[in-house]
Amino acid sequence: MKQLVEKHPLAIRWFHWVNFPVLSLMIWSGMWIYWANDVYRLGWGDTTLFKFFPTSFYKAFHVDHKLAQGMAWHFVLMWVFFLNGLLYVGFTIFSGEWRYLLPTRHSFKEAIQVTLHDLGLRKGPLPVRKFNGAQQIAYTSVVLMGAGSVLTGLAIYKPTQFGWLTGLLGGYEFARIIHFALTIGYVLFFIVHISQVVRAGWNNFRAMVAGFEIEEVDPATHKVTAGPTSLPAADASLSSK
Repeated sequence: MKQLVEKHPLAIRWFHWVNFPVLSLMIWSGMWIYWANDVYRLGWGDTTLFKFFPTSFYKAFHVDHKLAQGMAWHFVLMWVFFLNGLLYVGFTIFSGEWRYLLPTRHSFKEAIQVTLHDLGLRKGPLPVRKFNGAQQIAYTSVVLMGAGSVLTGLAIYKPTQFGWLTGLLGGYEFARIIHFALTIGYVLFFIVHISQVVRAGWNNFRAMVAGFEIEEVDPATHKVTAGPTSLPAADASLSSK
């Protein structure tokens, strides 16, 4: 029979929906800043395969000549991003949600099998659990990336006042490269995350909006047969399938 099963608490949903637009706007305002010194490219020597970003890109999206505006937006949003992330980490620690999110020794092997399943190369069922190994690794990595963005952002924003931090990160230029690489990482995460949400369907999306999913429950045992469960760690038994 079908039954409502709680998946995401209100705080997690709140942090998620605050972070998504804030991070998106930070990336966009960061583009306005990057325009003033767009030095990065893919290539070698005098050969450039791709430049971040072509002049046509700036003109098409009206990114050019907005340095001051970009800096103003970026630094205001930085505090919202930082405080929201700090509250999120604090909540996961004190509420026990970290047990669902932190990778275990089984998560990395499971992540490979989840990827193969998503690519249609593995036919076995995935574990019935709140977060699988791939999700645990991805969500934990995003939290660490957020911390990296804050630290590298401070290092390139105030390289004199935070000289010790800038030096610790390899100097201004290297800190800026890390900051830029992390931004690309967020964009790739957005693409994969949104595509996975679309692939999972409305039931999964509703869980992040309303906090529950409609799942199949065994009427005899009242156990969830498809959907999230209370298991906190990656399932070791999956590795044998």
